[in-house]
Amino acid sequence: MRIFLAVLLAVGGLTLASAHAASADAPVDLSEEGQITDRAGALGDREPEVAEALARLADEHGLQLFVVYVRDFSGRSAQRWASETAARNGLGASDVLLAVATGDRQYAYFVETSSPLTRRDLTEVDATAVSPALRQNDWAGAAIGAARGYGAVLSGRPVPTVDVTPGAADPGQGEQVGVGSGSWLLLLLVLVPVALVAFALMRRRSRRAVGPRDGGEETRGGPSPESPADLDAQARQALVRTDDAVRTSQEELGFAAAQFGDDAIQPFTEAVEAAKRELTEAFRLRQQLDDAYPEDEATRLQMVQEILVRCAKANRLLDEKAEDFDRLRGFERNAPQALAAAQAAFDTASDRVVSAQGTLAAMRERYASSAIAPVLSDVEQAGSRLQFARNSLQQARQAVEGNDNGAAAIQVRAAEAAVAQADRLIEAVDRRAQELADAADALPGALTETDADLAEARGLLQGAKELPTAALQGRIARAETVASEVRRAVEAGRYDPIDALRRVEEADAGLDEALMRTQESEQGTRRARALLERTVLSAQSSVGEAVDYVITNRGAVGSEARTRLAEAQRRLQRAEAFVAGRDAGAVPRDALAEAQQADALAQDALLLAQEDVEGFGVALEPGVYTVGSTGSGLAGAMLGGILLGGFGGGYSAGPVSFGGGGTRARMGGGRF
Repeated sequence: MRIFLAVLLAVGGLTLASAHAASADAPVDLSEEGQITDRAGALGDREPEVAEALARLADEHGLQLFVVYVRDFSGRSAQRWASETAARNGLGASDVLLAVATGDRQYAYFVETSSPLTRRDLTEVDATAVSPALRQNDWAGAAIGAARGYGAVLSGRPVPTVDVTPGAADPGQGEQVGVGSGSWLLLLLVLVPVALVAFALMRRRSRRAVGPRDGGEETRGGPSPESPADLDAQARQALVRTDDAVRTSQEELGFAAAQFGDDAIQPFTEAVEAAKRELTEAFRLRQQLDDAYPEDEATRLQMVQEILVRCAKANRLLDEKAEDFDRLRGFERNAPQALAAAQAAFDTASDRVVSAQGTLAAMRERYASSAIAPVLSDVEQAGSRLQFARNSLQQARQAVEGNDNGAAAIQVRAAEAAVAQADRLIEAVDRRAQELADAADALPGALTETDADLAEARGLLQGAKELPTAALQGRIARAETVASEVRRAVEAGRYDPIDALRRVEEADAGLDEALMRTQESEQGTRRARALLERTVLSAQSSVGEAVDYVITNRGAVGSEARTRLAEAQRRLQRAEAFVAGRDAGAVPRDALAEAQQADALAQDALLLAQEDVEGFGVALEPGVYTVGSTGSGLAGAMLGGILLGGFGGGYSAGPVSFGGGGTRARMGGGRF
């Protein structure tokens, strides 16, 4: 039976391959005979040379590079096609997929997050050994260059340049044998069902002879795709990717609004807002799953599945508008005009960097180092983004001069995103300076309020013989200590006003809580209102700091930090609504608790995000990490999530765009 199935599959496969030029190339099943799947006839007599390079990489480093050549990606983005093909074939941490569409002139590569290849490795190999070959139609050279490049970076050596042998722009033409309608009918009615049965049997056997690099369990032998642990991991990745898609789409709305006005972008604004609502609810569910109150297995599974559904819906809402958004912006049609606008924004941001440097220097003289730590590296990071933007704009100008508006559009989009992040980093410095000044102004009043509460508490302690006094005594002592320490810090000169104000608020809040238990409700409400405004100020500072950090480092930040931040933002909005009078039904004490929780969650989110970034690349100095050549600004662009790639594998070299998971890679650097 197995021999019979094999014969039928062989005959059917050969016949189908001969007619393949007439159909689109959906995500494919990789060749069972090796690591090369050439459906476009791109390699020709150089296939043995490619096979040798792939075998050497596997022998020396335990890494299998699968290369696929097709005519097109069946209307999918290059990255989506590669991701679906990798998932379809169960590629694991010891595998890499390089997919090339010769007719579409697009390509993408895919690795899992746990791969030994870093983002830096992938990008350097792509820039040095893959894309130069593809641009000159050296189809075999691209695969050989990739194999040699990956071997070099895993050995700690520079990536060797590829000796390009230009080839045919449209390979494999005129080599197909025609297939009549009767033959197609026979194939559909007989061979295809048999092939499906055979495929199901053959899938039980592992394709790969090389085991995982770390010696662990292979992907195929791991948890079932439907296991609770696997679904939970999928949900975390979905949150990260959806959050990135929403943030990128929000940024692009700003570019479009500046070009066409708010009315023109209204449909896209509505789509983004709807996607944000779905994402917010998904993050709320994730926060419930991560809190200290465990759910039973059935409830947990239901919540994880709902996260996946909501993330999918958010992505779909964005994907549905991506094509219309492209038509509005007319990336390729308006490339010269967009280039001019991006250049103007770049010039403005470059001037602002100088001003931000002065602001940072002034803060250093006035405040303690802890006060400026959150923005200490922001000016340098802004410079990195602008360096990347400068290089992108230069390439865009060259493309426009060469009448290649498609390539120009990709570079302009990358420059726009880099300039936007530079602006955010610069604004973070200015905002921090203002927040420190506001906190310094609010601190004397907070200390006066604490002194008044202390006097009242001492009097209450002396006259209330029947009341429990142990808790009140402890909180009085705490408030006295904090007030004394803060005053000494202020008198010493350079201090951290935000930290000082937060400490006073926390001590005063504990004191107020004890006092409110013994006082009339009206007086307790007054106390809560007075403390709420100062607490909201601290929470706004913490949330803003965390938002800036996550946005400008989102290429490295995982789901846990994003979940805490989303919950902090949700709670802060509720506290702000009460302060602004938009939530008349709320109780001041409840609003105060929301603000306090928002402050604490935002601080947690920042710490978690910083831990993620620390594991992302090599530290140049505290807060500054590199994953590539610092001179090009590539490290900052990758860290900031400007270049597609991201959490969970599936890296590509191009800039992200408006849209969800199915479309945001459509401008990916997989064009040649």
